[in-house]
Amino acid sequence: MDLAAGFPATTRDGWRALALAVLRKSGVEAATPEQALGALTYDGVPIAPLYDASDLPPVPPFDRGSARAGWDVRQRHAVPDPEAVLTDLENGVTSLWLVAGNGAIPVVELPRVLKDVLLDLAPIVLDAGPHTREAAEALFALAGDTPLSGNLGASALDDSGVELAARCVTGHPGLRAITVDATPYHDAGASDGEELGCSIALGVAALRALTGAGLSVEQAFGQLEFRYSATDDQFATIAKLRAARKLWARVAEVCGGGSQDAYAQVQHVVTSSAMMTARDPWVNMLRTTVACFAAGIGGADAVTVQPFDAAVRPPDAFSRRIARNTQALLLEEAGAGRVADPAGGSWYVERRTADLAARAWEWFQEIEAAGGIRAAAGKVAGRVAATRARRAADIAHRRLPITGVSEFPDPAERPLRRPAAPKPPAGATTSVQPPGTAAERGTGLPVVRYAAEFEALRDLADAQPERPKVFLATIGPAAAHTARAAFAANLFQAGGLAVESAGPGADAERIAAAFAASGAAVACLCSTDKLYAEHAEEVAAALRRAGARRVWLAGKGSHPGVDACLFAGCDALDVLRTTFRDLEVTA
Repeated sequence: MDLAAGFPATTRDGWRALALAVLRKSGVEAATPEQALGALTYDGVPIAPLYDASDLPPVPPFDRGSARAGWDVRQRHAVPDPEAVLTDLENGVTSLWLVAGNGAIPVVELPRVLKDVLLDLAPIVLDAGPHTREAAEALFALAGDTPLSGNLGASALDDSGVELAARCVTGHPGLRAITVDATPYHDAGASDGEELGCSIALGVAALRALTGAGLSVEQAFGQLEFRYSATDDQFATIAKLRAARKLWARVAEVCGGGSQDAYAQVQHVVTSSAMMTARDPWVNMLRTTVACFAAGIGGADAVTVQPFDAAVRPPDAFSRRIARNTQALLLEEAGAGRVADPAGGSWYVERRTADLAARAWEWFQEIEAAGGIRAAAGKVAGRVAATRARRAADIAHRRLPITGVSEFPDPAERPLRRPAAPKPPAGATTSVQPPGTAAERGTGLPVVRYAAEFEALRDLADAQPERPKVFLATIGPAAAHTARAAFAANLFQAGGLAVESAGPGADAERIAAAFAASGAAVACLCSTDKLYAEHAEEVAAALRRAGARRVWLAGKGSHPGVDACLFAGCDALDVLRTTFRDLEVTA
């Protein structure tokens, strides 16, 4: 059955003509719809408003991933809590990611943490940094003759990692030794292409080290597991994971492995730490759900959903339950793991995958030309810093909004409380490990959270004896000022500031009297452009006489007595910091 039968044939040029007509009626002047509606990613990949079959690149089999029944549900633990570990395994978790060492689970505590875990059924992934060899030996001793699976979390750039890989090849065929961790680049603010390029460079360096130590090419490939971050940008994450497999398949091809399963990239995907918020943390449940869905659709072999309170405190039983049930709902109820590469064939996804892979390969080649991932550390840090600065500018200008923080904040929200750190076992030097610490090890890169700048202002406002306030000088009837008053209130509340409104009316002296009674020192005019032309100057002058240190205006335009304007796309962080200075709010 042809569902399009009876409809006239369409072309992209025809759509362009219709779209341009609609845009021009809306007052948007552009040469093409792509110019008006398109966008560029931080890698320079164009995102078009429309795709058709002409955008579809060839789809090699390695993009698809392997047919599977779901993915490995992997929960992260950084606190020595055997009860929490068993609860996770009994309620849907299928493998454990254990962060060990100082600041996390003491290595001497690993046997107690894993005492009742069936090691032949539950894969164990270690993340022990400089304590990797010690943690691996503890795991080997605990397992005895029990076959192990999972990953020791070693780096092939260290001698101990190479030795552990050789040991796994000869004595533990179900166990991998090396984690190629790309999350530190993401957590430092890298773009998707930069994260991918660095991961491939790390992977190639690992192959060189392993084969140089005597492993065959196939054995070396079999010892690597890649770790990537998943964000709430659904299609970006799907394309990133598909592009990662494409890139690694190209490496395998050059090494002589072709598209054999033994050479395929194994992916452990973790929901992004950088996207998590400490303010309105409940929204993190939505962020991690989208990120988990994207990871599964993108073909991840294992997925870790970070608990919604990860940016604030060690997870409790409730937040761990939500994290694992997020995956259970997607796997069992939504059936997200029942189809291999369900995004395959989408013109948009295929085009974005191919374009991202091309950008990432170019970056990988730059790293290799600079001498490899270690020699290019300065080059990598500089490029990631530039991307981080561009993203920070987008966040400050709210072109990249953060729900619950930079947009739609809840002024009455009570922040989650951080419990006291648990007492360390005798003889151990440990504390609760903050999120991101493990990812930061050995990279020399910073760990950032996108919401941190706005949240710092919220914290500063909360710390004052009385919440700082901005007065909204609303001019005219409610129908005239409500839209811009709501915009201004949203912006000021994103910094933790209280707002008080003058209410309807245009009498300058009445507005000034209400301002004086409010106790505020900063005011913002809110109304329509027409009413600004009639009343802005008079109201601003009255506010100045009443003691206003600064007068903002919601909208655009120049009026006597008005210091500056608030508008969509303005630097909201700069507005807030200026307001804090005017209100004499200090740390």
